[in-house]
Amino acid sequence: MKALLALEDGFTLEGESFTGPIELTGGEVIFNTAMAGYQELLTDPSYAGQMVCLTYPLIGNYGINSEDMESSKIHMSALLVKECCKEPSNWRSVESLPDFLMRHGVPGVEGLDTRALTLHLRKNGAMRGCISTSVLDPETLAAKARALPTMEGQNLVYRVAPARPYRWDESSNRPVPAVLAADGTYAWPEGKKLRIAVYDFGIKWNILRLLAAQDMELLVVPPSFTFEQICAIAPDGVFLSNGPGDPATLKSEIAEIAKLADRFPIGAICLGHQLLGHALGGTTTKLKFGHHGVNHPVKNLLTGRIEISSQNHGFCVLPPEGVEKVYVNLNDQTLEGFRHPTKPIMTVQHHPEAAAGPTDSRTFFTDFKEMVLNAKK
Repeated sequence: MKALLALEDGFTLEGESFTGPIELTGGEVIFNTAMAGYQELLTDPSYAGQMVCLTYPLIGNYGINSEDMESSKIHMSALLVKECCKEPSNWRSVESLPDFLMRHGVPGVEGLDTRALTLHLRKNGAMRGCISTSVLDPETLAAKARALPTMEGQNLVYRVAPARPYRWDESSNRPVPAVLAADGTYAWPEGKKLRIAVYDFGIKWNILRLLAAQDMELLVVPPSFTFEQICAIAPDGVFLSNGPGDPATLKSEIAEIAKLADRFPIGAICLGHQLLGHALGGTTTKLKFGHHGVNHPVKNLLTGRIEISSQNHGFCVLPPEGVEKVYVNLNDQTLEGFRHPTKPIMTVQHHPEAAAGPTDSRTFFTDFKEMVLNAKK
């Protein structure tokens, strides 16, 4: 079934839908350079509001399995590929990529010149786009793309975040409900060394898996959880997760994080890093086409070590005065992580939890554990 992709500037490409009719779907169009890990991308809540073009030409050949989910569903608006494999071959596969997308109501388009689309986005920047199998007039579709909201100014966190607290259950490898007492306190299970309150702004489950592997008991809370509520549950530390959208729009959440930074050890990844940057007096700015892939070199300025990182963000932090830069991106010198000289605070912009990507930065989780333990002494 013929499908048309149109960007807001009038750039158009023809392809074929491999998920059936598409009335009209839109979002910010970005590209990701990863060769593998499409299931991780599809279920990463940070992609909410975006249509993702994968630069690797053949996608879907190893299918979908239940163990590699990063959340309970697909969050991106659409998947754009050169060729989709309809008959996967892998012993772990339980479902094909087209069936997975159709089950979640997310369109997929193949036959696109993904190289031309990627080069256009690199030259002109990420931009709004629409796809359709029923609206096939380029000018009409481009006009609909221009009518979409830009990513700057969008608060997408509450589209993907939980409404109530939950805890991570290692036996089922899934979230399970958590109940707070009437006075807001929480009966932490015994047996773990550290108790961590994790803010879920759109968290990837592998972050929770890796925190739990560090002998941490996790209570995951919604973005609206206040400083006073955190004090009531009395954790040893706080963790701020990844998530979608423009960090500058979460003003009340930033205000609460500023209070937390004066009381608790804090670790943060991606959007959490950006929000903590705001809370300490910095700002964020939109990148031209973002960092999306598993091959981005970052340098640890403290050790001189170069790490290959997985990345997925469209904004970067302009750091506040007084923080110590820890990581920089070697492609464009943007900030990739910082720590505070006097407070137990550490962040990274990239993704040390990446499952399909490199594991060079996994020490972030052990470093966070050591920071919280030292703060407890």
